[in-house]
Order: sequence, then C-alpha cells, then structure tokens
Amino acid sequence: MDKALQTMINNMPEKTGKSLEEWKLLLQEKSFEKHTEGVKYLKAEFNITHGFANTIVTLSKDDKGSEESLVENQYQGKESLLPIYNELIAYINTLGKDITITPKKGSVSIIRKRQFGLIKPATKTRIDLGFKIKDKPISGRLENSGPFGTMCTHRVKLSNKDDVNQELKDWIKEAYEKSK
Repeated sequence: MDKALQTMINNMPEKTGKSLEEWKLLLQEKSFEKHTEGVKYLKAEFNITHGFANTIVTLSKDDKGSEESLVENQYQGKESLLPIYNELIAYINTLGKDITITPKKGSVSIIRKRQFGLIKPATKTRIDLGFKIKDKPISGRLENSGPFGTMCTHRVKLSNKDDVNQELKDWIKEAYEKSK
C-alpha cells in the first residue's frame, strides 16, 4: 500500500467519522451496480468528500472475500505456520477495538492510528513479526528490523506457537500503546 493511501486510511476516522472497516461494513449492506453509485451514496448520505468516498468504495470492492484469500495465499505451502499466525491475531484482537488488520499480498499490517506491527511468513518454517517501538534497545529475541526496513524498528522470528509467549505479548502491547 502506498504512503498516501495509508495516510488517507489513517485519517479516515477523524475526517469522515468512521474507520475504513466501519465503512466497509456499512457498504456490505448495500448493493451498487456501479462504482459511481456507491461514491454518490456516501457523498450524499454522509457528506464526505469525493476522495474519501472513492477510496472507501474502491477498497470495499477490493476487499470482498479477498482478505481471507490473501492470508491463505501467504501461507500456501507454509500451513504449519498458521497456528502461529492465528495465535498472534487472537492476541492482537484483545488489545482494543481501534485496531485494523490489513492483509496484503506478502504480509499483514497491524494498524492503530498508524502501523505498529507487521506479520510476514518469511520462510516455510518461520514467521517474522515486525514492531514499531521507538527507543527500545535491541536484545536477545528482539532483533533489528531486518528486511522490514523503516516500516518497523524491531523484528522477532517465530517458529512455533510457543514463541507467542508473555514476553512477545508485552512487546506487541507496547507497540500498540505507542501507536496512539
């Protein structure tokens, strides 16, 4: 996802009154034959700008049934990693209702007001979990961000479900709390 689109999604609750996920749920109840009908509906009914309406309708269409398939595709041939992924998502969902989980082609972004985590099946036997925790020293399991570059400040390599322990959960929670 490009930076401008991510910024628009991050600003959506403040500018439109709803998060992208809330807009998607609302649009699931409607059935528009044309893209422009959905855009006109959002502009007329909710008084949001054309840019936000267009983005919401586009991302809602792209999303139909695709989140599950994006994750399935990431773990094709790596099915043994799915219990680790599911354990991470289950814990992340306990942190707050303000989290957006966004599957992409090769990873899953975890977003509050900004991205604070990234889950990526790195190999057939390992998931890389990236964090954004500024000013946190690198030590032990908590490595530098590696292939995540500037998207994350740290990375933890996970090979089995037991790696999702209290220490890891504390780091996830810290990244969540600092992403206000």
